Amino acid sequence: MGNNKDIQNVSKATIGRLPAYHRYLKEKEAAGERTISSTAIAEELHLNAVQVRKDLSVISTVAGKPKLGFEIADLIGDINRILGYDNVTDAVLVGAGGLGSALAGYDGFRHYGLNIVAVFDSDPERIDKAVNGIRVFDAEQIRHLVRRLNVLIGIICVPKGAAQQVADELIEGGVRAIWNFAPVHLNVPENIAVKNEDMAASLAILSKRLAEILNTEK
Repeated sequence: MGNNKDIQNVSKATIGRLPAYHRYLKEKEAAGERTISSTAIAEELHLNAVQVRKDLSVISTVAGKPKLGFEIADLIGDINRILGYDNVTDAVLVGAGGLGSALAGYDGFRHYGLNIVAVFDSDPERIDKAVNGIRVFDAEQIRHLVRRLNVLIGIICVPKGAAQQVADELIEGGVRAIWNFAPVHLNVPENIAVKNEDMAASLAILSKRLAEILNTEK
Protein backbone atom coordinates (compact mmCIF):
# COMPACT_ATOMS: atom_id res chain seq x y z
CA MET A 1 0.00 0.00 0.00
CA GLY A 2 1.15 3.53 -0.66
CA ASN A 3 0.95 6.41 1.73
CA ASN A 4 -2.55 7.42 2.84
CA LYS A 5 -3.77 10.50 1.07
CA ASP A 6 -4.47 13.64 3.07
CA ILE A 7 -8.22 14.15 2.81
CA GLN A 8 -7.78 17.91 3.12
CA ASN A 9 -5.91 17.88 -0.19
CA VAL A 10 -8.99 16.58 -2.02
CA SER A 11 -10.83 19.46 -3.70
CA LYS A 12 -14.56 20.07 -3.30
CA ALA A 13 -15.00 19.43 -7.04
CA THR A 14 -13.37 16.00 -6.73
CA ILE A 15 -15.41 15.16 -3.64
CA GLY A 16 -18.53 16.12 -5.59
CA ARG A 17 -17.69 13.49 -8.23
CA LEU A 18 -16.83 10.71 -5.79
CA PRO A 19 -20.42 9.50 -5.15
CA ALA A 20 -20.87 8.89 -8.89
CA TYR A 21 -17.58 6.97 -9.01
CA HIS A 22 -18.69 4.99 -5.96
CA ARG A 23 -22.03 3.96 -7.50
CA TYR A 24 -20.38 2.91 -10.75
CA LEU A 25 -17.61 0.96 -9.01
CA LYS A 26 -20.10 -0.84 -6.75
CA GLU A 27 -22.07 -1.90 -9.85
CA LYS A 28 -18.91 -3.25 -11.45
CA GLU A 29 -17.91 -5.04 -8.25
CA ALA A 30 -21.37 -6.62 -8.00
CA ALA A 31 -20.98 -7.80 -11.61
CA GLY A 32 -17.81 -9.64 -10.60
CA GLU A 33 -15.26 -7.30 -12.16
CA ARG A 34 -12.01 -6.71 -10.28
CA THR A 35 -10.18 -3.95 -12.17
CA ILE A 36 -11.18 -0.79 -14.00
CA SER A 37 -9.42 1.89 -16.01
CA SER A 38 -9.91 5.62 -15.56
CA THR A 39 -10.85 5.80 -19.25
CA ALA A 40 -13.68 3.32 -18.77
CA ILE A 41 -15.01 5.29 -15.82
CA ALA A 42 -14.83 8.54 -17.78
CA GLU A 43 -16.67 7.07 -20.76
CA GLU A 44 -19.43 5.52 -18.65
CA LEU A 45 -20.02 8.66 -16.58
CA HIS A 46 -19.52 11.08 -19.51
CA LEU A 47 -16.62 12.83 -17.80
CA ASN A 48 -13.27 14.12 -19.01
CA ALA A 49 -10.76 11.26 -18.94
CA VAL A 50 -7.92 13.52 -17.78
CA GLN A 51 -10.05 14.81 -14.90
CA VAL A 52 -10.96 11.28 -13.83
CA ARG A 53 -7.28 10.25 -13.84
CA LYS A 54 -6.44 13.27 -11.68
CA ASP A 55 -9.27 12.48 -9.27
CA LEU A 56 -8.16 8.88 -8.89
CA SER A 57 -4.52 9.83 -8.43
CA VAL A 58 -5.54 12.14 -5.58
CA ILE A 59 -7.79 9.68 -3.73
CA SER A 60 -6.13 6.34 -4.45
CA THR A 61 -3.72 4.80 -1.96
CA VAL A 62 -2.62 2.33 -4.65
CA ALA A 63 -1.36 3.40 -8.08
CA GLY A 64 -3.12 2.10 -11.15
CA LYS A 65 -1.32 -0.63 -13.08
CA PRO A 66 -0.55 -0.31 -16.80
CA LYS A 67 -3.16 -2.10 -18.94
CA LEU A 68 -4.92 -3.51 -15.85
CA GLY A 69 -5.98 -0.20 -14.32
CA PHE A 70 -7.13 0.13 -10.71
CA GLU A 71 -8.32 -2.53 -8.32
CA ILE A 72 -12.04 -1.79 -7.90
CA ALA A 73 -12.07 -2.90 -4.25
CA ASP A 74 -9.17 -0.56 -3.44
CA LEU A 75 -10.89 2.43 -5.08
CA ILE A 76 -14.14 1.71 -3.26
CA GLY A 77 -12.22 1.52 0.02
CA ASP A 78 -10.50 4.84 -0.67
CA ILE A 79 -13.80 6.58 -1.49
CA ASN A 80 -15.41 5.07 1.61
CA ARG A 81 -12.56 6.45 3.69
CA ILE A 82 -12.73 9.95 2.22
CA LEU A 83 -16.51 10.31 2.26
CA GLY A 84 -16.98 8.49 5.55
CA TYR A 85 -19.13 5.76 4.02
CA ASP A 86 -17.34 3.18 6.14
CA ASN A 87 -18.58 4.93 9.30
CA VAL A 88 -22.38 5.08 9.50
CA THR A 89 -23.37 8.51 10.79
CA ASP A 90 -26.54 8.91 12.83
CA ALA A 91 -28.92 11.69 11.85
CA VAL A 92 -32.33 13.03 12.81
CA LEU A 93 -34.98 14.28 10.40
CA VAL A 94 -37.45 17.06 11.14
CA GLY A 95 -40.69 17.11 9.17
CA ALA A 96 -42.65 13.89 8.60
CA GLY A 97 -44.64 15.18 5.62
CA GLY A 98 -44.42 13.84 2.10
CA LEU A 99 -40.75 14.63 1.43
CA GLY A 100 -39.60 13.86 4.96
CA SER A 101 -41.39 10.51 4.99
CA ALA A 102 -39.90 9.64 1.60
CA LEU A 103 -36.37 10.41 2.83
CA ALA A 104 -36.91 8.53 6.09
CA GLY A 105 -38.16 5.57 4.08
CA TYR A 106 -35.14 5.47 1.77
CA ASP A 107 -33.06 2.50 2.93
CA GLY A 108 -30.30 3.39 0.47
CA PHE A 109 -28.97 6.09 2.82
CA ARG A 110 -27.30 3.39 4.90
CA HIS A 111 -25.11 2.49 1.93
CA TYR A 112 -23.77 6.06 2.02
CA GLY A 113 -23.12 6.22 5.74
CA LEU A 114 -26.35 7.87 6.91
CA ASN A 115 -28.57 6.29 9.55
CA ILE A 116 -31.74 8.21 10.48
CA VAL A 117 -32.43 7.35 14.12
CA ALA A 118 -35.37 9.67 14.88
CA VAL A 119 -37.98 11.79 13.10
CA PHE A 120 -39.63 14.88 14.57
CA ASP A 121 -42.90 16.60 13.70
CA SER A 122 -45.31 19.10 15.30
CA ASP A 123 -48.50 17.47 13.94
CA PRO A 124 -50.25 15.50 16.73
CA GLU A 125 -51.55 13.08 14.08
CA ARG A 126 -47.98 12.03 13.24
CA ILE A 127 -46.37 12.03 16.68
CA ASP A 128 -45.70 8.61 18.23
CA LYS A 129 -46.29 6.87 14.91
CA ALA A 130 -43.52 5.41 12.75
CA VAL A 131 -42.03 6.09 9.33
CA ASN A 132 -40.16 3.10 7.92
CA GLY A 133 -39.84 1.78 11.45
CA ILE A 134 -38.45 5.08 12.76
CA ARG A 135 -40.47 6.66 15.57
CA VAL A 136 -41.85 10.18 15.09
CA PHE A 137 -41.26 12.36 18.17
CA ASP A 138 -42.80 15.67 19.17
CA ALA A 139 -40.75 18.52 17.69
CA GLU A 140 -40.60 20.08 21.15
CA GLN A 141 -38.16 17.31 22.11
CA ILE A 142 -35.61 18.13 19.39
CA ARG A 143 -32.99 19.74 21.61
CA HIS A 144 -33.32 17.17 24.39
CA LEU A 145 -33.30 14.03 22.22
CA VAL A 146 -30.61 15.21 19.80
CA ARG A 147 -28.29 15.86 22.72
CA ARG A 148 -29.19 12.56 24.39
CA LEU A 149 -28.60 10.59 21.18
CA ASN A 150 -25.39 12.54 20.47
CA VAL A 151 -26.46 13.13 16.86
CA LEU A 152 -24.37 15.50 14.73
CA ILE A 153 -26.47 15.65 11.52
CA GLY A 154 -29.93 17.13 11.14
CA ILE A 155 -32.16 16.94 8.07
CA ILE A 156 -34.76 19.70 7.67
CA CYS A 157 -37.92 18.98 5.66
CA VAL A 158 -40.30 21.58 7.10
CA PRO A 159 -42.04 24.62 5.53
CA LYS A 160 -39.73 27.60 5.08
CA GLY A 161 -41.44 29.55 7.87
CA ALA A 162 -40.38 26.97 10.44
CA ALA A 163 -36.95 26.09 9.08
CA GLN A 164 -34.86 28.68 10.96
CA GLN A 165 -36.36 27.77 14.33
CA VAL A 166 -35.80 24.09 13.64
CA ALA A 167 -32.18 24.80 12.66
CA ASP A 168 -31.66 26.77 15.88
CA GLU A 169 -33.06 23.92 17.99
CA LEU A 170 -30.95 21.32 16.19
CA ILE A 171 -27.83 23.39 16.77
CA GLU A 172 -28.70 23.90 20.44
CA GLY A 173 -29.01 20.12 20.68
CA GLY A 174 -25.48 19.69 19.37
CA VAL A 175 -25.96 19.16 15.63
CA ARG A 176 -22.93 20.27 13.60
CA ALA A 177 -24.22 19.68 10.06
CA ILE A 178 -27.59 20.43 8.46
CA TRP A 179 -29.04 19.04 5.25
CA ASN A 180 -31.68 21.63 4.40
CA PHE A 181 -34.57 20.83 2.07
CA ALA A 182 -36.58 23.91 3.08
CA PRO A 183 -36.62 26.67 0.41
CA VAL A 184 -34.99 29.27 2.64
CA HIS A 185 -31.52 30.53 3.57
CA LEU A 186 -30.55 29.51 7.10
CA ASN A 187 -28.56 31.75 9.40
CA VAL A 188 -26.15 29.50 11.29
CA PRO A 189 -22.77 29.91 13.01
CA GLU A 190 -19.64 29.49 10.87
CA ASN A 191 -18.79 26.19 12.57
CA ILE A 192 -22.02 24.58 11.34
CA ALA A 193 -21.95 22.88 7.93
CA VAL A 194 -25.04 23.42 5.76
CA LYS A 195 -25.98 21.79 2.45
CA ASN A 196 -29.04 23.32 0.80
CA GLU A 197 -31.13 21.31 -1.65
CA ASP A 198 -32.86 23.98 -3.72
CA MET A 199 -35.44 22.05 -5.72
CA ALA A 200 -36.79 25.15 -7.45
CA ALA A 201 -33.32 26.02 -8.72
CA SER A 202 -32.72 22.44 -9.83
CA LEU A 203 -36.02 22.39 -11.71
CA ALA A 204 -35.19 25.72 -13.38
CA ILE A 205 -31.81 24.37 -14.55
CA LEU A 206 -33.44 21.17 -15.79
CA SER A 207 -36.17 23.10 -17.63
CA LYS A 208 -33.60 25.39 -19.26
CA ARG A 209 -31.55 22.41 -20.39
CA LEU A 210 -34.66 20.71 -21.77
CA ALA A 211 -35.57 23.84 -23.72
CA GLU A 212 -32.05 23.98 -25.19
CA ILE A 213 -32.24 20.32 -26.28
CA LEU A 214 -35.67 20.78 -27.83
CA ASN A 215 -34.52 23.89 -29.69
CA THR A 216 -31.65 21.99 -31.29
CA GLU A 217 -34.11 19.37 -32.55
CA LYS A 218 -36.30 21.87 -34.42
